[in-house]
Amino acid sequence: ASYGPNPICKGCLSCSKDNGCIRCQHKLFFFLRREGMRQYGECLHSCPSGYYGLRTPDMNRCSRCRIENCDSCFSRDFCTKCKTGFYSHRGRCFRGCPAGFVALEGLMECVEGCEVGQWSEWGTCSRNNKTCGFKWGLETRTRQIVKKPAKDTIPCPTIAESRRCKMAVRHCPGGKRRRPAKTKDKKKKKKNLMERAQKQHSMLLATDKTSQ
Repeated sequence: ASYGPNPICKGCLSCSKDNGCIRCQHKLFFFLRREGMRQYGECLHSCPSGYYGLRTPDMNRCSRCRIENCDSCFSRDFCTKCKTGFYSHRGRCFRGCPAGFVALEGLMECVEGCEVGQWSEWGTCSRNNKTCGFKWGLETRTRQIVKKPAKDTIPCPTIAESRRCKMAVRHCPGGKRRRPAKTKDKKKKKKNLMERAQKQHSMLLATDKTSQ
């Protein structure tokens, strides 16, 4: 290098005092660094963030990634690592994963998720395996797993759910009719009636004995 002692000329085959490296040694990448109004060439073993190494017969160069929010890329249009807060998916960077894909938080990647089918119709309203004899029961609907997730650590959404329902047939045919529980007032009223009846009966008996 023309200016070997100068740190800016490290790895250069030719170097300018003002503009830095002009040509790099074999296997190194030429990177044109800009600082304000000034720019100068550097020879690097690997390209900095936002650039990828492009090898050509003439000279290896650091070319800028053309993918938005990309930190490092394999080629001009394929990102290998996204900036902080973005998920990598098929060479692009996203704030959130596309439909049908889920995020792997540790790797900040989008992978195929668990795919489920449509919900079935609600089933018969029942309780204790009976479709009668109660006022309220439960009805259930289900859906099938169409495609399992790419990784076992990714959970599938629920495939069954139930809800409260009112039975169409309250009383079972041929069965005993369920009587509603008596309240305390009804019990007290019945007790008073029994006491009055017993008292009247005792008075009648006493009257009959006197008349005899």
